[in-house]
Amino acid sequence: MSQPLPVPKPDPLRALALLGALILGGCAATSGSLPAPAVGSLEGARVATPTDDGTRQLLFLAGPMEPGELAALEAAAPNVRCVVPESEEEALRLAPEAHGADGRICSPEFLTAAEQLVWVQSPSAGVAWLLERHGIRERGEIVLTNMQGIHGPAIAEHVFGMLLTLTRDIGYHQHPDRRGAWEREGSGREVVALSGRTMLVVGLGGIGSEVARRAHGFDMTVLATRRSRKERPAFVDRVGTAEDLEVMLPLADVVVLCVPLTEETEGMIDARTLGLMKPGAYLVNIARGAVVDTDALVGALESGRLAGACLDVTDPEPLPPGHVLWSLDNVVITPHVASRATLTNERRATLLEENLRRFGAGEPLLNVVDKAAGY
Repeated sequence: MSQPLPVPKPDPLRALALLGALILGGCAATSGSLPAPAVGSLEGARVATPTDDGTRQLLFLAGPMEPGELAALEAAAPNVRCVVPESEEEALRLAPEAHGADGRICSPEFLTAAEQLVWVQSPSAGVAWLLERHGIRERGEIVLTNMQGIHGPAIAEHVFGMLLTLTRDIGYHQHPDRRGAWEREGSGREVVALSGRTMLVVGLGGIGSEVARRAHGFDMTVLATRRSRKERPAFVDRVGTAEDLEVMLPLADVVVLCVPLTEETEGMIDARTLGLMKPGAYLVNIARGAVVDTDALVGALESGRLAGACLDVTDPEPLPPGHVLWSLDNVVITPHVASRATLTNERRATLLEENLRRFGAGEPLLNVVDKAAGY
């Protein structure tokens, strides 16, 4: 009789690590090893400063956080002293000693005084506000990293929450004036099923990929644009670059904007590009308000050219109470809250801890921003 194969001892720590990586990274383990990184991109990864195998002492000035979060950072990189400045004055006092800093600390005065600064970690995915500050773009020794990708799952869910509110006429049935009324007729607008429709994701980055993944799950045809013509993911049917946008716009029933705000993307959705969209299409903007010409959008919505719009960001922002967008019943507006979720906070902490560990170890940092491109 053959002997049974030996059963390996369970390793609870490895199991928890793998589970965390799967949840936070949305990826699977291969070849028996843990996926790395769980959160964050290695594209353009760069070492901020050599640390002599993690023995060099460094100072990182962190943004506001809870004591437990600070302790986790210190444990991630024992050779990096982490300090949360209690005031702008304290930050300026520590500036000459700082090697790394949270972007919220980097005032023009701080940047002038922080001569040893080699790493700035943005607390957000967008970095236009930081690149406007003299010293960050100009100083080649400063590695700028962002939080791109941590918001992806939550924002992608928000995209479909807003979109379904319109396509399934949910907004009409949830209006306070109709509470208690069993009105099956609805608003009178066409109720749309997403299955079989086409979605165009403009900007197939960390957030755009999560949106595209979910669109594929809705049995939609998924088109996307991004910076390069890299091999497309399995959940995307066709990928083009920014030059292909005008060809793809007429093909889409739903267009989702996921691009960063740069000189190239500001106002990219204007009267002309809106006119290229399929009549009766939906526009979703979770990028930045200034990517869309607001007056042109209002015109397309009022004329019926677009069936509706879902906006988590607007221009201007905050949107004034009397603005015409508030009065349109084919528009869903949320006040720039798409990324809010416990999961987002967990992913943010994971990325910051990993980047701090890499900083202390002298390893390439994740989510390095191309300062010339602006993202």
